[in-house]
Amino acid sequence: MSLRATLLAVVLAIPLMGGNAAWAEAERTPAKELISFGTLRALGPDEARGQALAWLKGVAKADAATVKSFDEIWSADRPVLDRVVQTLALGDAEAAKILAEARDLSRPAPTAVPQVLKDRNKPAFYKANLALAFAKALSNRRIYEETLEALKAVKPEQVVDPATYLFHRAVAEHALLLKEQANRTILRLLDDAVDVPDRYKMVSVLMALDMQSWREKDLGEIARKMDNVERRLELARGGPQTQKIQKEVVARLDELIKQLENQQKQGGS
Repeated sequence: MSLRATLLAVVLAIPLMGGNAAWAEAERTPAKELISFGTLRALGPDEARGQALAWLKGVAKADAATVKSFDEIWSADRPVLDRVVQTLALGDAEAAKILAEARDLSRPAPTAVPQVLKDRNKPAFYKANLALAFAKALSNRRIYEETLEALKAVKPEQVVDPATYLFHRAVAEHALLLKEQANRTILRLLDDAVDVPDRYKMVSVLMALDMQSWREKDLGEIARKMDNVERRLELARGGPQTQKIQKEVVARLDELIKQLENQQKQGGS
């Protein structure tokens, strides 16, 4: 049985107070992006290499030394996305700087997405794949706000590895408690992307099943918000947004305490 079929079988077998209805609603809700129904394919090495070389020539970086480095990059046995990203760093100092800073664990979490990722004058190949590499680096550091912002600036059809785009977008949406958006992204990963790595499928299934149990205003929601506060504090983000989440947690805890006190009073009488 495919992972997609397994996911649906498991979801439909768990009657959790409307969880299936929420999943079905996510399927019915039209996404803002074009749905491609199984045609989101990663570029093969030859096609990706051709596009990368065309971009390199387009930015006037086709001198003998650069082409030699380019050939070395593409002769290595590495994932296509990695080779594309290395090419971007080879041909553009700004891209190299952006990626180095995003990967540097000693640097503070960025508070904004680089403006170049939103520059409409930049070639789509450059901007889309740089945005994906930037988002992937931040996602690995649990910096989900800017991960999602960077990915929203481009579309999965524009990158060389749509599955990686959709996976990291789903991870960010799940972590930020954006249930409806995460469900849609997971469905698209499982339905539309081709040759998705098994690890992406399995984690996506686990996220989908986890969201089945999410309920508003219960202890689980409080715990998830507290986890988000802890993550933000670890990133030195103790500003207004974190304080807002903290206030929501305290307010809900107060409500639960009052409910328990009322139940005890009624029980005593």
